[in-house]
Amino acid sequence: MENRLDYKKTFILGFGFFAISITWSVYNAFMPLLLGTYIVDKALIGFIMTIDNYLALFIQPTVGFYSDKIKTRFGRRMPFIMIGMPLAAVFMFLIPNTHSMWALIFALVLMNLSMSLYRSPVIALMPDITPMEQRSKANSIINFMGGIGSLIAYFIGGKLYDLNKGYPFLLSGALIVFSFLVLFTKIKEERDVLAYEKAEEERNLLQGLKIALSNRSTAFLLLAICSWFIGFNGVETFFTLYATQYLGIKASDATLTLSFISLSFLLFAIPAGMIGTRIGKKNTIRIGVSAAILLLFGVFLVQPGSPSMLLLIRVLFLGVGFAWASININSYPLVADMSPVGLLGTFTGVYYLFSSLANIISPPLLGKLIDLLGYKITFLYGAGWFALAFLFINLVHDHRAELNGNAKES
Repeated sequence: MENRLDYKKTFILGFGFFAISITWSVYNAFMPLLLGTYIVDKALIGFIMTIDNYLALFIQPTVGFYSDKIKTRFGRRMPFIMIGMPLAAVFMFLIPNTHSMWALIFALVLMNLSMSLYRSPVIALMPDITPMEQRSKANSIINFMGGIGSLIAYFIGGKLYDLNKGYPFLLSGALIVFSFLVLFTKIKEERDVLAYEKAEEERNLLQGLKIALSNRSTAFLLLAICSWFIGFNGVETFFTLYATQYLGIKASDATLTLSFISLSFLLFAIPAGMIGTRIGKKNTIRIGVSAAILLLFGVFLVQPGSPSMLLLIRVLFLGVGFAWASININSYPLVADMSPVGLLGTFTGVYYLFSSLANIISPPLLGKLIDLLGYKITFLYGAGWFALAFLFINLVHDHRAELNGNAKES
């Protein structure tokens, strides 16, 4: 009984990721348009849009570490959520009500800072309240909730933007407040956390980061994570340009085609967690990475103007969404399984550090390659980084998961 997944608590916890997803989806879709009213230089807009990744390099590992250490009557993770989520909502409300470039940049920087305060703790709550062998399944439910948040942002937010440029940000702020109230009233760490893992010795932040990076298997897992995020982020960032300038299709057809990945990810999120629970997280990730390599290489082979070109790419993108779900749903739970006792929050922060590094590295790297070699390199680039991720994930060996009765992971 004690190793069963509590679906109700997991669904409630999913509101945290729901709030994160709708906020970033609104931010990524509509913030460039607001910035464009003040800034002509697209490179500068692109740099401003990556501020969240630069903040994540420093803040999220630090917040994760201290959420492992503090003790309050609200728990260890909840204090950060209590500060970060309301502040994020305030600044989302403020963003569309600014009336100068500097006021807008000031509001978006503070919004990014607020999001960095609560992202690691709200995600670390999942393994806190979930038995190890059920974490893939729990993560699939949380990501499903996140997918719903993204769809609300794109479909409802898009309609609201046509009515008023500020409405999507107001919708996001309101849903952050709603999600925070659900989390704060329904999740009580003292009651719901199975057991805080207590380390045998006190560690400072640098020691915690050194442990995360010095373990051979953990290092290979983090390199795998960074590699597949570099590959996926590059393809996602440049696909609309690839589609319009290389394939010669309309921008509306390009964005619709890209949505096939999001929709199939949402449909496969929960099955991917179930498969990870049954055959092991690492095995499921390997299947997903292998499929992604083949599917992205398949898109690379599609020739512009060929018969059924668009249909073929959309079918391949459905497969990419399934592969990405297999990888993404199981990767964080595997990181959580590998974290030493007392460093779960720290490892959560390090997970986001490596994904943020990928998001900083990939756009300029692929952009430079496109300048040198043309748009055709885009999907070969993606497939190549997933191939590198496959090499890294095969070097991962999780001793701790085996000790906890989950020997399928190796």
